[in-house]
This record gives sequence, structure tokens and C-alpha cells, in this order.
Amino acid sequence: MSFEIQVARRLGEAEVGIELVAGAGLTMLFGPSGVGKTSVLNMVAGLLRPDRGRIIVSGRVLFDEDAGVDVPPERRRAGYVFQDPRLFPHRRVQANLLYGARGDSGLAATAAMLGIGHLLDRWPRTLSGGEARRVAIGRALLSDPAFLLLDEPLSSLDRARRREIMDAILRVRDEAGLPILMVTHDPEEADVLATQVVRV
Repeated sequence: MSFEIQVARRLGEAEVGIELVAGAGLTMLFGPSGVGKTSVLNMVAGLLRPDRGRIIVSGRVLFDEDAGVDVPPERRRAGYVFQDPRLFPHRRVQANLLYGARGDSGLAATAAMLGIGHLLDRWPRTLSGGEARRVAIGRALLSDPAFLLLDEPLSSLDRARRREIMDAILRVRDEAGLPILMVTHDPEEADVLATQVVRV
């Protein structure tokens, strides 16, 4: 199984929790805003500690309260793509892509898969929203991740740009061979992209 997650965490007056077992491909956490989907991603990434439960990705235990396991974020090898692309404004696209990478051997293939090869010498401020999202996905892939976490990567994009990013995510899903956990509240995204949908 790609993801085995059973976690709970109290946030203010509410408790965020989920139980899921998912196979290969793209698992979609689907539900309305404010129910804790991003908090679940943060727990899987190690940015938010569950109060209880366990997290296993591709057979590797990342968190287990009972066993005293809590792998630090930097050792979980999560490729995290946030809602905001978070590109470094003082670095050109190529430097952004290679930030955190172990060399540039995968750059050409990743840029070709995402259709961003022509953007490598551009500054982030000159990119469209869709281009910036594709660069953010490329940077996550080039960090040599064991899995990908995508937090509403299509939010605030117009229809044309959304289609562009959906096509890029489909290519990553089908070609990169990585388990992917993605958050959305949009039924079209869930229908088009997901191998498995988990309602939150």
C-alpha cells in the first residue's frame, strides 16, 4: 500500500482526523474547505505532529505514537507543493528547480514532462500562475522525493491554467511512479485526477 494513515490532532475546539489505506497512484482527499485536509498533509509531511495514530508510506513508518516513531520532516522525503508556489524571487526558474536537488541530472527530463524547458532562464515574477505551479511541481520532483503532497495546486487559476496543471499532474501520476496525496474541494479535479477518492 502507498499510504496507511490513521491520525488525529486537536486544533482549537475541533479534532482533525482521518483513517485511510490507499494503493498506488493519486489519492485525493476531497471535501469542503475548513475540515482539516491541509492539516492531514502537514501531519504526513511531519510539519504537524498528530496527537495519536500512525503514518506509513510505501511500507515505511513515518509516525507511530505507540512505537515512539516520529521521523523528522527533512528525513521523510516528502515533495510538498503548497497552494502558493513559494518560488524564490531572486533565483531564476532553473535555480528554483534545482534548489534541494542532488545535481541536475533529472532537470531536462522533468522540465520536458512538465513543459517548462523554455522557462529555465526566466524570473519567477514573469511567470503566469500556471507556469509557477508547474515549476513548483518540478522542484518537488527534483528533490528526489519518496512521495508527493499536493495542497490544492489548482486553486485561484483560470480554467485554461487549471487544465494545464491538471494535464501536468496526470503526467506526473502516470510517469513518475510516486505515490501522491492531494487535497481538493473541487469535484472535477477529483474525478479527473484521482486513482482513489477519500471524502473528508
